[in-house]
Amino acid sequence: MEQNWFFPPHEGIRLGDLADRLGAELSDVSAADRAIHAVAPVYRAKPGDVCYMLSRKNRDELETCQASAIICDKAIASIVPHTIPVLLAAKPHTAFALAGALLHENAMRPSYNTSERGIAPGAFVDPTARLEAGVEVEPTAVVGAGAEVGSGTRIAAGAVIGPGVRIGRDCTISAGASILCALVGNNVIIHPGARIGQDGFGYAPGPRGGMIKIVQVGRVIIQDHVEIGANTTIDRGTMDDTVIGEGTKIDNLVQIGHNVRIGRYCGIVSQVGIAGSTRIGDGVMIGGNAGVNGHISIGDGAQIAAMSGVASDVPAGERYGGIPARPMKDFLRDIAEMAMRASERQKKKGGKDE
Repeated sequence: MEQNWFFPPHEGIRLGDLADRLGAELSDVSAADRAIHAVAPVYRAKPGDVCYMLSRKNRDELETCQASAIICDKAIASIVPHTIPVLLAAKPHTAFALAGALLHENAMRPSYNTSERGIAPGAFVDPTARLEAGVEVEPTAVVGAGAEVGSGTRIAAGAVIGPGVRIGRDCTISAGASILCALVGNNVIIHPGARIGQDGFGYAPGPRGGMIKIVQVGRVIIQDHVEIGANTTIDRGTMDDTVIGEGTKIDNLVQIGHNVRIGRYCGIVSQVGIAGSTRIGDGVMIGGNAGVNGHISIGDGAQIAAMSGVASDVPAGERYGGIPARPMKDFLRDIAEMAMRASERQKKKGGKDE
């Protein structure tokens, strides 16, 4: 890949210092003074790069690897060429994530769209809004009446912060995002085009066969260190609040309905839809394109496989998959039985043709 000017290399971190920062053991201490500038995949890593390996199945990529170091665990360290120093880590994936954050700090949040700092002349900030020192508002962004924004927060071009919204400190509100009827904590990242706090989908049967809109007067509460992906939508509550717990990470193109409560440190992957009034515990992982029924509970630490349909409660710590979602062992057994039956039908069909 040609030089990437969007994310230029770091000025350099000593390999020995990097090992200390990652809590890793450097296999060759004589290489401690090597300068590390960037991360790269194994197959095209060059001097100055650090990469990582999680499995022996990628060993062929080492043939073209010229990295200054490879992060891995002791189980696969022996397959790394002796010319490449190894950073031994108990959790290589985590160590590599930390290395990436050190070497490419500017890639950890959406970047600035203009070179201006402070309140841009082309921004509109209502006179009644309260912005702490150090807030940045880019051109065409709107901050509504009575809104409050904490220091270190950046509101990008075209974003809309509605009346009365509260946003904490050191947040990034990306281009084209809208935040209405919401309270946002500290260190929150909201990616481009996200829609937060619009009214939810609620209707009652009308007297003549149509539908009457149910008023939505709740809020959205987003706690600290949450990240919300591009074009994700989070509806405000009907009368209670929609809540996103501390440290939860939400991918692009996720729909979260009104009154949903999501716990702390959850991971929700793209194209998940969560219907209204669902309760999701702490540490829950939901795979891509899963659908979650309304008014159910998913317990702490549960895992939902991709493309599942969750129709009823999921106990804490369980792994569910399929449509309807059921315990993973049952789902896998059903899949195996269906495959076996299909094979038997094919054999019978082949026998008749003969």
